[in-house]
Amino acid sequence: MIEEKKPDTNQLQVELDDQTAQGAYSNLALITHNETEFILDFIFVQPQQPKAKVRARIISSPAHIKRFLNALSDNIKKYEQQFGAIKPMVTPDDKSRMIH
Repeated sequence: MIEEKKPDTNQLQVELDDQTAQGAYSNLALITHNETEFILDFIFVQPQQPKAKVRARIISSPAHIKRFLNALSDNIKKYEQQFGAIKPMVTPDDKSRMIH
């Protein structure tokens, strides 16, 4: 007797088109929220340029953002265990706020 294997209904298949797979570089993120959603704008700022461009905007629920934060924290912990501590960048604006 041949047994037919049923597909796993708990497995999510994710598609990634070629353009999205290329990714978009971001060196700044702005985050805003209201009662029902968070908005994350990923921006690319070029040195010495007065304008910057939003490369991607993600709109998500508070619950999903909390899961994202936990997953990001877990990945940062694993990264630092493997490669060492990530040192925060100090920008000129940060320096002007420092107490000497």
